[in-house]
Amino acid sequence: CAAVSHLIKPEIIKVKGVGSDFGCNPLAQTGRSKLQNQRASLNQQIIKQMRMRAGAENLLKATSNNKVRDMVLLELSYVNANLQRLMEQLEGLNSSVEVYQNVHIPLIPLGLKETKDVDFTGPFKDFILEHYSEDGASYQDEIDDLMDLRKQACRTPSRNDAGVELLSNYFSQLSLLESRFYSPNRQMGIFFTWYDSFTGVPVCQQNMSLEKASVLFNIGALYTQIGTRSDRQTRTGLEEAITAFQRSSGVLHHLKETFTHTPSYDMSPAMLSMLIKMMLAQVQECLFEKLALPGIRNEFFNLIRMAQEAAKVGEVYDQVHQSMIQMPIKDNVPFFWSTMAQVKTQHYRSLAHYFISTALLDHQINPSDDEDKQEKALSQLYDAMPDGRSPLDILRQKDERRHIGKAHLKRAIIGQEEALRIQGLCRHLRKLDMLNNILQASHKRSLSKFEQYDNEDEFTDYMDAPDIISKTEQKAEMEVPASIKVKVKDIFHRLGPLSVFSAKQRWTAPRTVRLKLEDRDLGFTLKGDAPVQIQSLDPLCYAAEDGLKEGDYLVAVGDTDCKWMGVSDVMKLLKDVDEEGIDIKVVSMMDSSSQPMPAKSATYSGGLPKTYSMICLAFDDDDKNPKGRKVTKKMSFLSWGVKNKHKSASTLSLPTADYSGALPIHKPCPTFPSSYNDSALY
Repeated sequence: CAAVSHLIKPEIIKVKGVGSDFGCNPLAQTGRSKLQNQRASLNQQIIKQMRMRAGAENLLKATSNNKVRDMVLLELSYVNANLQRLMEQLEGLNSSVEVYQNVHIPLIPLGLKETKDVDFTGPFKDFILEHYSEDGASYQDEIDDLMDLRKQACRTPSRNDAGVELLSNYFSQLSLLESRFYSPNRQMGIFFTWYDSFTGVPVCQQNMSLEKASVLFNIGALYTQIGTRSDRQTRTGLEEAITAFQRSSGVLHHLKETFTHTPSYDMSPAMLSMLIKMMLAQVQECLFEKLALPGIRNEFFNLIRMAQEAAKVGEVYDQVHQSMIQMPIKDNVPFFWSTMAQVKTQHYRSLAHYFISTALLDHQINPSDDEDKQEKALSQLYDAMPDGRSPLDILRQKDERRHIGKAHLKRAIIGQEEALRIQGLCRHLRKLDMLNNILQASHKRSLSKFEQYDNEDEFTDYMDAPDIISKTEQKAEMEVPASIKVKVKDIFHRLGPLSVFSAKQRWTAPRTVRLKLEDRDLGFTLKGDAPVQIQSLDPLCYAAEDGLKEGDYLVAVGDTDCKWMGVSDVMKLLKDVDEEGIDIKVVSMMDSSSQPMPAKSATYSGGLPKTYSMICLAFDDDDKNPKGRKVTKKMSFLSWGVKNKHKSASTLSLPTADYSGALPIHKPCPTFPSSYNDSALY
C-alpha cells in the first residue's frame, strides 16, 4: 500500500491510490482489449500446435521405420518448444497487471475465457419442427437474437457493470434454452468450445453445462477487472473494488458448488478454491487501504490497530501462496501470481512489525495515559510476551520498550529485504516500477529508523521479536451477486409456457378440430391458465366426433395463437361460435416413459444418436379411455357462463413424464492429448 510506503510522521500519513480510466469496449484499442485480442490469437496458435503434436504422436505409434521416427521426433521437439513458448506468452498476459493499475501495489485480475462462435440455426430449426411441430424458419429472428446475445456477452463484453449484466442475461437465457431444446433423450449436435484461461487448451462438448460454467467464470473474471480498474485513491473507488472482488469470489464459489466436475482445469475445484482465496485476500488488502486512506496517525493505539490489520493481510496472502504451490495448481498458475503473493506476504508482515516498533520506540507512558488500556492492547498483540516479560513492565521501562521495538524493526528490515529479493526472481515483477519503488521506500524507511536508535551496543544480543496476532475490524466475505439470477424474457416465448412446452414433454402434432354449437353447448369445459385444457368432454358432441379428447391442450382458435391465454381469454374467442362452427388446434400429451434412450456418445462424435420426429410416434389411448366406461354429460363452460354462471376449474393438472433411463454420458474429447484435456464430466 502506498499509504505505508512513506515515513510515519507525528501528524498524519497520506495515502495514494490509483486512477484508471481505460476504455471498456474490447473492440476499441484499449489496454485490456489488446490483451484479450492477444489471448484469442494465442489460443488459436496453441490449438494448432496441439493438433500437430497429436498427429506426430499418432504417427510415432503407427510407424516402425526408424528414419520416419527420427524425423517425427525432430518435428515433435519443435512443436513442444513452440507450445512452451506460447504457454509462456499466455502466462505473460495473465501477468500484465500494469494495464489495469500503475500507481499502487497491483491487484491481480482474471482474464476472460475465450470461445468460438456457435451456430444454433440448423439444430434449433430442426428441433422446433420435430418436437414442437412448428416451422423452424419462422423463428429465425429469435435464433439471430440468441446468437447476437452470445457473441456480445461471450466475445465482446464491456469491462463494467453493463458487461456483467449482459453476461448475466445470457446465463439466465441458457437455463431457458436447456429446458426448451435439450431433451434427455437426444443430443442437439451443437458443440461449445472454450479455452482454458491459464493454458489456452480448448475443451469442446455438446453439454450445455460447459457453456453455463464458462459464462459464470467470465462473470467472476469481469468483476476482478472492474475491481482492479477502480480508483483506489478515493473511498468510493476502494468500496467499488471491495464490492467487485467480493462478488467475484461469490460467483466463483457458486461455480464451484454448482458445477462440481468441470472439463477445463481453470474451473476445477482446486483451482477455484485458490482463486476464491486470492479474491478474498485482495478484498482484505483493499479494506486495509480503506483504513489507511485518511492517513495513519502516529499514535500508540492507532499503530497497534494498523499493525494487526497489516498482519491480517499478510496472513491471508500467505494462505493464498500456500494454495498456489500445491500440485497440480503449481503447474498452471502463473509464476507472477505466486511470487506476487509471496511479496505481499512479506511486505504486509513487515509493515506490521514496523508499526509495532514505531509504537514502542516513539511513545512512552505519560501520567495522563491510560496504563490499563495500553497494557490490554499490548497483551493482545502476542501469543506469548517477549522473554516472559509482563506487558506493564515493557510499557513502563524505557529500555525494555527500546529493546523489543528494535527487535520488531529488525524483523521489518529482514522481511522487506526478502520481499525485494523475491521480486527480483520474477521478470514480470521486476517490470513494475511502482511496486519496486514502494518496497524500496519501505526498506529505506526502516533502515533510517533503525539508525536513529542504534546508538548503543545492543545488536550483539538482539532478541527475536514474536509474531503479531492478526486482527481485523472487517473480515473479507464472499457476496453472491443477485445479477447472476436475473429474470429475463424468454427469447423463444412464442413456443408457449415453458411449464408445458419444454424439451422433456412430448405431444402429438397439432390437430385441427371443428367446433359447432349444439343447443348453446360446445360439449366441454376448460381448465387451467395457460395453455387451457379440455375437460368434461361430452363423447357425443360434434368436437369429440371430430377427434377432440379430454386432456387436450388448446393451442389455437382460428388463426389466433392461444398458448399463452387463460380460460377467460379463450372464452372471448369462442363466445361468437355459431352453428357453422370454428376450427381449433389442439395437442395431446404423450407418454415419455416408452421412448428409448440414445446410445452413449463421446464429446466429439462422428455419428450422433438417431432421433425421431415427435409427430411420427404412435399413441394409444385405449387404456385411458376404455370403451365400456360410462360418461355422464356435464355442462360445457359456455353453459356455465350463460345458464348456471358456474366458475371454471382454476387449477391446471398436468400429466407427469417419467424418465427411467440414465442421462447420456459425455466422454472426453479425443482430439487433444489427455495430459492437456483431462475432461472430467458434468
